[in-house]
Amino acid sequence: MPLTLTAAVESWPIRGVFRISRGARTEAQVVVATVRDGAVVGRGECVPYARYGESIDSVVEQINGIASAIAGGLDRDGLLAALPAGAARNAVDCALWDLEAKRSGTPAWKLAGLAAAPGTVTTVYTLSVDTPEAMGNAAAENAARPLLKLKMTGDGLDLDRVTRIHANAPKARLVVDANEAWDVATYRDLAPKLAGLGVEMIEQPLPAKDDGGLIGLERPVPLCADESCHDTATLDALAGKYDTVNIKLDKTGGLTEALRLRAEAERRGFGIMVGCMIGTSLGMAPGMLVAQGVGLVDLDAPLLLAKDREPGMRYDGSVVYPAAAELWG
Repeated sequence: MPLTLTAAVESWPIRGVFRISRGARTEAQVVVATVRDGAVVGRGECVPYARYGESIDSVVEQINGIASAIAGGLDRDGLLAALPAGAARNAVDCALWDLEAKRSGTPAWKLAGLAAAPGTVTTVYTLSVDTPEAMGNAAAENAARPLLKLKMTGDGLDLDRVTRIHANAPKARLVVDANEAWDVATYRDLAPKLAGLGVEMIEQPLPAKDDGGLIGLERPVPLCADESCHDTATLDALAGKYDTVNIKLDKTGGLTEALRLRAEAERRGFGIMVGCMIGTSLGMAPGMLVAQGVGLVDLDAPLLLAKDREPGMRYDGSVVYPAAAELWG
C-alpha cells in the first residue's frame, strides 16, 4: 500500500500577546503533515513564516504538491531536492522520521545516530517586546528561571528594557534578540553596555541582507546568526560575522538537514543554539535531538501558548524532557 501524505492547519492561542520587532501575534498557526502507511502514522509540525515568504496556503500547497512523490517512495534524502529549505519540508521530513520510527520500532534518536537517548535540556524563556516597565515586571515574575531571552525592537528603549530586566532578575542569564531591528550605530552603542549588564549573547542585531556591517566590529558580546542562517549552504556567508548559529527546523527544512547543519557548523568552529518558532510540542520534539549537548537551547514555545497539545512534552520550569514516543519519534 502506498504512503499517503496530507496537511492540516491548526490554530493554538498564545498566552497574552507575543511581540517581536516585526509585529505581534495572539495565536500560533501551524501546519501538520501526516504520512500514513496503513495503520501506522507519522506526523510533523511546521510554522509558516511571512519573513521567509511563506504563508499557510503556500506551505499547504507545497506539502500537497509532493503527495504523489511520497506515495511513489520519495524518502528523506530525496525530499531535500524535492522541496526547498523551509516550513513545508520540515513538516514532511519530521513526519517521515516519525513514521520510520513507528514502523521499525526503533526510536528516532537511534535512527539519527545519536550515541545515547536524549536527556533533558534547559531552555531559555522568552520575554516578548513591550515597554521597559512591562518587560521588567515580566522578568520579576520569571526571575527564578535560569535563562531569559529578551526581544528587542530598536526604538531607543532597548537599553532601558535590559537594565530593568537585569535589576528584576539579577541571577538569570540573559540573551538579547534584536530580530534584525538594529543598525551598526545602535550595535556599537549598545553592545558594550549590554555586556556590562551580563548579557551573554546578541542574536541577529542587523538585517540579514545588511549583516556585512558586522565584519571587523568589536564583539564585547558574542553574536548569533538567526535570520542569516538557514541551512548548510548559508554557512559560507557567516564567517567573520557571527560566533554562533541558531538552528531552527523550520529554517533548515527538517531534522535531516538540521543534523547536517549542526555537524558542519561545529566543524567550522561555530557555537550552536537550537531554536524554534511558536508552535506546539510536536514541533519541539524533533529539535530535542539536535539540542543535545549544545551551548544554548530555545525550545520554550509551548510555555508561551495558552495550552499545548495532548500528549505534549513535559516542562518542569525551564527544564524540557524528551518527547514520549506517542507524541513523536
